[in-house]
Amino acid sequence: MFHKEGHKIIVITLILVVGGYLLTDYFIDIMWLRTLIMIALLIFLFLILQFFRNPKRNTALNDGQVISPVDGKVVVIEEVFEKEYFKDKRLQVSVFMSPINVHVTRYPIGGKVVFSKYHPGKYLVAWHPKASEENERTTVVVENKTYGKVLHRQIAGALAKRIVNYAKVDDVAIQGGESGFIKFGSRVDLFLPLDTKIKVALNHKVRGGESIIAEINE
Repeated sequence: MFHKEGHKIIVITLILVVGGYLLTDYFIDIMWLRTLIMIALLIFLFLILQFFRNPKRNTALNDGQVISPVDGKVVVIEEVFEKEYFKDKRLQVSVFMSPINVHVTRYPIGGKVVFSKYHPGKYLVAWHPKASEENERTTVVVENKTYGKVLHRQIAGALAKRIVNYAKVDDVAIQGGESGFIKFGSRVDLFLPLDTKIKVALNHKVRGGESIIAEINE
C-alpha cells in the first residue's frame, strides 16, 4: 500500500522507467550497458516505492502514553526551552528518518488539536542543532485530559523539500492517525512535560504508531 502523497511521483517514475527501457532497447546495442541502465532504473523505482509505502500499524490507544510519530532512530533526548508554544522547559525527544524509512507522521497522542502552524525556512541537514528553529517546519500541539499537551514538530532536511501537515486547530486527533507526511528524509521532535517517564534511549529504532516513547510518571 502506498501513501497518497506519492501517487503522482510513482506514476511519473513508472513512465520514466518504461521510457528509459524503450529508449535503451532502441538506441543502445551494447548488452552490458543496456543491462546496467535497466538495473539502475529498477533500483530507482524500488527506492521510490520504498519511500512512499504506507504499512498498516496497530496502535494500542492509551491516553497516558506517547507513541512515536514516525519510523526512525532516536537521536536527541534532552531538557530544552521550547520557544514557540510552551515558552518553558520541556523534554525533547527527536527521531531522525533516513530516506528508506516510512515517512508518514502520526499523532503521538489522541485528543484535540489546539495549535497548528507552518513555518517556511532553511534546509539544513536534519541533525543540525539549529534545524529545529531555522528549517522549514510545522508545529502541532495535541491536548488530552490524561497527558496534557504534547507538541510534535516536523522538520525538513537537506533532501526534504515538502512538508505536508493535515492537522487543523479543533480537529479530533486519533492516536496513531495520520498527522502529515515529510518527503525525502528528515526528523520529528517531540516536546513533553518534564515529569514524563521516557521509555526509549539514544539510538533506539522506533516504529511510528507503535513504539512507546514516554508515559505518565505515576
